[in-house]
Amino acid sequence: MATDQPTTSSEVDGRLLQMLTDATMEVIPLKGGPEQILATSPGATVAVTCSPKFGLSRTLEQCEVAASAGRRVVPHIAARMVEDRAALRDAVRRVADLGVTDLYVIGGDAAAPIGRYGEAGQLLDDLAEIEHPFTRIGVGCYPEGHPHIDDDRLWEALLRKQSSATYMVSQMCFDAEALTTWLAQARARGVTLPLRVGIAGPLKLAKLTELSLRIGVGQSLRYLSKQHGLVGNVLLGRTYDPVPLIRSVVSDKPGTDIEGLHAFTFNQVPVFRAWAKTYGAMS
Repeated sequence: MATDQPTTSSEVDGRLLQMLTDATMEVIPLKGGPEQILATSPGATVAVTCSPKFGLSRTLEQCEVAASAGRRVVPHIAARMVEDRAALRDAVRRVADLGVTDLYVIGGDAAAPIGRYGEAGQLLDDLAEIEHPFTRIGVGCYPEGHPHIDDDRLWEALLRKQSSATYMVSQMCFDAEALTTWLAQARARGVTLPLRVGIAGPLKLAKLTELSLRIGVGQSLRYLSKQHGLVGNVLLGRTYDPVPLIRSVVSDKPGTDIEGLHAFTFNQVPVFRAWAKTYGAMS
């Protein structure tokens, strides 16, 4: 939803803190995933990812953990990991039984589809023909491009998906100017979906560098290197602070429709919560 932009430093701080408090916490369904889910605050929004290694079943199992613990659950469904319409119906039924009303649909990282769906748009088309409880449907967007998909195809896919979606989530970003420039371009092209900004949690920079290069946001990482002396900070074992990025986005031009934050915790939920709590005490 559109939000009036803050006009003073205190208003920026207030909105920044609220966005951190309300951020969606992304958890990877590893072996220790349930412990990470339970480390979120009661009533928190938890997104459970879907990876080729563990399959959709593991995602749905850990969504059950989150729902049973009273968390607001956002399952990730990767199109390339859903075999057919029957499997899609089964997944929808399982999450509907948990009271889920928010779903995030991605193409997925699998090298090849296991069945009918090769991209998110195809799955969304079939989802529209199935009775479901979802009042919110999120899709991915790529302000810094995708390592395997050209920009023209990305724009075409996003415009197609927005007919089924209600919001979009950006890839993990470090460069506020690149993000806001892309968002202005998106609006000019007819993309109207509100944006949840993907942010990295406060990880040690060496680990964050490794993960960023792996998922294809090297351009943003180079920006971070120039602005914040990344190489030296990595050698010193320092930790990334996402606040400058968030502050810049929050205080940017009006009318950009920044709905909130999506925190890539990399299963370091207690670290993220402790950091956010410390920031709140300091702001």
